[in-house]
Amino acid sequence: MHLRNERILNLLWVCLVIFPTTGLLRSEALVLRVALPPHAVAVGFERAGQSSNSTTGQAAPSQDSQTVPPPAARPEQPPQEQSPSGDTGVFVFKKEVEEVVLHATVSDNKNHVVMNLGKGDFSVLENNQPQTITSFRHEDIPVAMGIIIDNSGSMREKRDKVNKAAVNLVRSSNPQDQVFVVNFNDEYYLDQPFTNNINLLREALEKVEARGGTALYDAIVASADYEKKQARLQKKVLFVVTDGEDNASQETLEKAVRRLQEENGPTVYAIGLLGEERARRARRALETIAEKTGGMVFLPKTLDEVDEISRSVAHDIRSQYTIGYKPSTPKSVGGYRTIRVEAHAKGYKQLTVRTRSGYYPGQEQSQ
Repeated sequence: MHLRNERILNLLWVCLVIFPTTGLLRSEALVLRVALPPHAVAVGFERAGQSSNSTTGQAAPSQDSQTVPPPAARPEQPPQEQSPSGDTGVFVFKKEVEEVVLHATVSDNKNHVVMNLGKGDFSVLENNQPQTITSFRHEDIPVAMGIIIDNSGSMREKRDKVNKAAVNLVRSSNPQDQVFVVNFNDEYYLDQPFTNNINLLREALEKVEARGGTALYDAIVASADYEKKQARLQKKVLFVVTDGEDNASQETLEKAVRRLQEENGPTVYAIGLLGEERARRARRALETIAEKTGGMVFLPKTLDEVDEISRSVAHDIRSQYTIGYKPSTPKSVGGYRTIRVEAHAKGYKQLTVRTRSGYYPGQEQSQ
């Protein structure tokens, strides 16, 4: 993943190597590096399939960014999975690395979100085989969220309202969420690493270039990789806004979906601001990505609907059940595994559970 001031950083690094004994040059370089904005700090974002260079020069954080410690310096979060003591609602903190953890939204036959179910109301099937639920919780837990915004030429007149909607998404979400921002056109940039500072997020969203093509799949894959490596929270989300079909990615839709289906991959919520031209293929791509990851796709008729959609996404994320189970087939056995979660409860004729459709085991990194 490219960084906005990557070329400046590389130039400064070359100068330091060529003129190692020039004290004045070193001092000037230090001043320039300190002056770079916090989003210029190299944090390991890279092109999918390429390894990051750990020797790349890093900019010292500005005074504003010092209020948000870098990932390595943040206080440890409590263990992310909890299991209940019976069905009393009292949870015991523990870390179950053998668990598969699902985040599920339940709705009734009128499409109303159902939020009063218990552990016994759910059943989980993996490869059509019933599984034993080992942990269950229903509470608003913080998430690691990536905001991925199309910065191609056709988005020029749309970015102002889209940016406001993205900010309102964060405002409506759990205040302990950790959020990063990626802007993309035919390339993609990490313009703000993980933070919960609303001002830093707003500044990153305002880095509008509105040029070039649309490398949607590349941006999604790189963002999922970043979450996997850097997130300190178990629950992961990507919020994507685009107005057209991917026309510049190295990745394919199939490869992007495959990456998202790795164990503990993110849930994707997508907004498609699609016109008539190529709308069918773009819509299919967004629907596929959202469906496979347990998310949702929205296709608003007007730009004015985007803000309300962003608030709906925040509500959906905060209303989910977290269900854990230890698969009856060991994770060491490879291959894709399908997942189906069902819910049945008195007083409801039909309940629909939305969660990821499956996963590839063994891809989750220890947190």
